[in-house]
Order: sequence, then structure tokens, then C-alpha cells
Amino acid sequence: MVTLYPAIDIRGGRAVRLLRGDYARETGYDADPVDAARRWVGGGAEILHVVDLDGARAGVPANLAVVERIAAAVDVPVQLGGGLRDRDSVEAAFAAGAARAVLGTAALRDPALAAELASAFGERIVASVDARGGRVAVAGWEEETETAVEDAIAALAEGGVRHFVHTPVEVDGTLAGPGLERLGGPLEACERAGAEMIYSGGVGTLADLARLRDLGRPGLGGVIVGRALYERRFTVAAAIAVLDGKMG
Repeated sequence: MVTLYPAIDIRGGRAVRLLRGDYARETGYDADPVDAARRWVGGGAEILHVVDLDGARAGVPANLAVVERIAAAVDVPVQLGGGLRDRDSVEAAFAAGAARAVLGTAALRDPALAAELASAFGERIVASVDARGGRVAVAGWEEETETAVEDAIAALAEGGVRHFVHTPVEVDGTLAGPGLERLGGPLEACERAGAEMIYSGGVGTLADLARLRDLGRPGLGGVIVGRALYERRFTVAAAIAVLDGKMG
């Protein structure tokens, strides 16, 4: 089964979405991200994907007070990323109510830290391996590296990480469809390691969700959806029905 992860990206205390990871191309939605959280959970969401965009850019968490209010307002797990680059920040995320911590830049620059945290916290640790042109992008997607996504996944999985978020930055926020043409390699890397991929980026229609579902890949465990939900292209309930194979 493929799980829906409604997204809540926080910048300046508001729920927003960026286009292709560009901080200069922001669309604002909810003035209070808690409203989005309640709306998604009210629609049937069983987990939320929250990103502290300010934290991702600054390298330290910046919106933990908002995260704490979200976690207190809903009765589903919150998966949090953005600025979690050392053990203290990960523990602060858990203290704020996050059930899972997503490591991005820290995991890729310091695999030993990711392995240490995976050993300490197990399934609560997720690595975000995002890419432009098949190469890993870090620091809030503003820095590109020469590392192939598949190599990064393999190295982190060897260190004990079992959950990965993967976003092809080129399609993120576009509503133009998922980046399936580059998805095969990263999915294969997850499957070889017995790990789960949570895909994010470009989903704009229920047909896009059906295309991901119909890949039938054991490594694809979840799909993150943001802008399409905010702009009411479809509902949380409809998205879940498609991913469960009950629609489309």
C-alpha cells in the first residue's frame, strides 16, 4: 500500500509552497499551518509531512513552536524536516512532537551522523535525498553536488537508514506530473537495501497518483502531495482512495 503524506511547508510561520525549490517563487496558503494540518487530517490523512523551510535555509530549526502546535492539534504522526543537522536538533524535533525526523544536508554531508541517529532512533530517522538532474541537492536545494542519488541512498542504507524521501527538484511545485523518468534508479537503490522511498514532486492530478501506484514497486511506500491539495485539484480522501486502488 502507498501512503499519502499531505505536505505542510512552513516559512515565516505560514504554510507556503515553493516552485522548484526557489525561495523567490513562493505561494502562500494558510496563515496558520495548524489550519492546514487539521484540514488534511479531517480529510483522512494518517500522517503529515512538515518542512521547516526557514530551518532548511538557515541550517537550524526555526519553526519548532509551530510544529509543536501542529503535533498537539492532530492525532496522527508528524514527519518533520528542515534544518535538522545534528543530534540536538533531532532531539528538539522529537521534543516538539515530531514522530519522525528527516535529515537532508546532514545525512549527505555526514553519513556517520545519520548512521549514529539511525542506530539510536531506528525507524524514526528518515533521509531526504533530493536531486537536480539526478545529482543530490542540499542546503534547502540551493547547493548542488556531484553525488548520484543512487550512490547516496546506498551509502545511507548501509549505515542503517531505512526510510528515504526523494524529490526531483525540477518538478516540485509544478503540478506537471511526477518525475518518473529519473525514478527508476533511486527506487532500485531503495529496493536493493530493503528500504522505503517516499516520493515527492509534481503531483497535480489523481491520474498522477495512479501512475505512481501502478508502478507496483515494493520500494515505493508513500507519496507527498502539497500544492495540488492546497489548490483543491483533489481531496485527501480521493487521493487516499486512488493510492489504495479503490479509485482510478
